[in-house]
Parts: sequence; C-alpha cells; structure tokens
Amino acid sequence: SMASAMEQMNLSEVVSVNINTASADELASALKGVGEKKAAEIVAFREANGAFAAPVEITEVKGIGDSTFEKNKSLIRVN
Repeated sequence: SMASAMEQMNLSEVVSVNINTASADELASALKGVGEKKAAEIVAFREANGAFAAPVEITEVKGIGDSTFEKNKSLIRVN
C-alpha cells in the first residue's frame, strides 16, 4: 500500500550516521551536501584530532559549514 511505502521511505531517511565510526563512503551517502571529497576531509580530521565530542564539531572540518550542519544535524551522532 501507499502508506507502508511512505513509512519505509521515512525510516530510511531517518537513519543516523555516527561521524566517529562511519567510512568516507558512508558519510558521503548519508549526509546531504557531502560528497566523496568532503567525506574524506571528515575522516582525515577525525584521524588527526580524535573523535568528535559533539555533532556541531563537524563544522570545524574544511568544507563543512553551518548550512551543511543544519541540513544534517538530525542525522549526525557521535556515539
């Protein structure tokens, strides 16, 4: 039915991503406005600086601004 198809779509969009453990591929596919290049920056930042303590810290990564964070903040988790 149409309703169950809608529910399934909503579920797949609400899947959160742990920015401390996700691979670049996972980050690129899960986060809006984040492609392979920015995803690789996130991973490199994490490797250089250690785990993100809070989702908002993703804005410290080169190429990830406040608008990208706002679009994704409901998806981002750090543990």
